Amino acid sequence: MASVSLNVASVKPLGDRILIKVQEAEDQTAGGIFLPDSAQEKPQVGEVTQVGSGKRNDDGTIQAIDVQVGDKVLYSKYAGNELKLNGEEFMLLREQDILAVVS
Repeated sequence: MASVSLNVASVKPLGDRILIKVQEAEDQTAGGIFLPDSAQEKPQVGEVTQVGSGKRNDDGTIQAIDVQVGDKVLYSKYAGNELKLNGEEFMLLREQDILAVVS
């Protein structure tokens, strides 16, 4: 099998899919206690790095995506597909899996 080298610039989401760089999990509590990897929660916040063209409606028009590259978003816990590109964690998910834009 041939190996494929992917980087963020070479991945272009299709349709209403969005590529998000996952924010790293907190490894220390507010009180200063260090958490082991098994106790850390899966992060649900990330930054939008790539956006698809949008969802195609029944009449053939394309509905634009509400988020833009650079937005920080909150997404569903078990949504999307996890990717590792150049050693960094990314999520590829649909627009409907994004819950909010975080400021």
